[in-house]
Amino acid sequence: MTTASIDSLNQLHPRIPVTLTLIALNGLVFLAMLTQGAGWWHVTTGLPLSWGANFGPATKDGEWWRLASAMFLHFGVFHLGMNMFSLWDGGRLVERMFGSARFILIYIAAGLTGNLLSLFAQGDQAVSAGASGAIFGVYGALITYLWLARHQQNASEFKRLFWVALIFSTLAIGLGFFIKGIDNYAHLGGLGGGLLMGLMLAPADVGSPRPAKSQTRALAGVGLMLAITLMILFMPDPPYRWSEEQRAQSEINAFKNTDIRLNAEWHHLVDRARQGELTFDQLAGEIETQITIPYKNSFEQLSRLHLDPDAPSAPALEALSHYTENRAKTSRAIARALREKELARMRQSEGETERP
Repeated sequence: MTTASIDSLNQLHPRIPVTLTLIALNGLVFLAMLTQGAGWWHVTTGLPLSWGANFGPATKDGEWWRLASAMFLHFGVFHLGMNMFSLWDGGRLVERMFGSARFILIYIAAGLTGNLLSLFAQGDQAVSAGASGAIFGVYGALITYLWLARHQQNASEFKRLFWVALIFSTLAIGLGFFIKGIDNYAHLGGLGGGLLMGLMLAPADVGSPRPAKSQTRALAGVGLMLAITLMILFMPDPPYRWSEEQRAQSEINAFKNTDIRLNAEWHHLVDRARQGELTFDQLAGEIETQITIPYKNSFEQLSRLHLDPDAPSAPALEALSHYTENRAKTSRAIARALREKELARMRQSEGETERP
């Protein structure tokens, strides 16, 4: 086919099922997050993180699926709306230019490449999510297609589409370096991935003759695979293991409930002793059984957790370890003192009965 105009593409490929499906999926995921406590205008990082946002310690700890799931998560309706408008604007062109099957390959590959570059370059402090990396890949593929087909298109239409796409991508990435909170590395990686995928998957009747096109496809594929391989090989190690952090958080939360129960049990034992239901020796035995041993077990359980100092829960874990150890020692000392007091009282009682 001769790519004479966008109108001819629209007539040949009137349907754009992938673009519409991607927009619907992103919208449905956002609505589902709303039911779980997300806000319309702002979402705290905790919820996207639990839903699969890209985060260095988690992704690098074996949860590589986050590179894909992060493409469908957004931090508010404005973030979602801007991305979906851009996807509709560029996606309907690129899906018609490349076809639905090639378009979804471009979208996924660019999104994964963008999230991988973000993981590689920005460190392990930020939680990132959004479809923008994949969408920049769509615009990268659009730029590639238009450049390859520049001699087959109407000159004015080529200039309008090509320069608009190029200027939009350049300005958006440029602004990303100055606006806080934008994951610009995902944009750069997505754009680069889209440019290379566009070269690899350009239709056979677009651009240079077949021998030259085959060489271009091969070079683009090698370049993309080399970039991905280098990022994986030289990926910085995370400051802590996410699985260990998650386990520590679970143990800390479990101990908080245990501590509430033990404090309630302590007050209950004291009340029983005041009402004369327990002797000093009996109270000492109850304290050791109901208080000392549980705190000792909690201390041993928390001590078995080994967190890197940079892990968020490391300070809390250290503080609770000291707390449980002190509570175990204190309750044991109280039990010992009660037994000594009981023994002294018994001796005093024996002395009184022996008096003439």
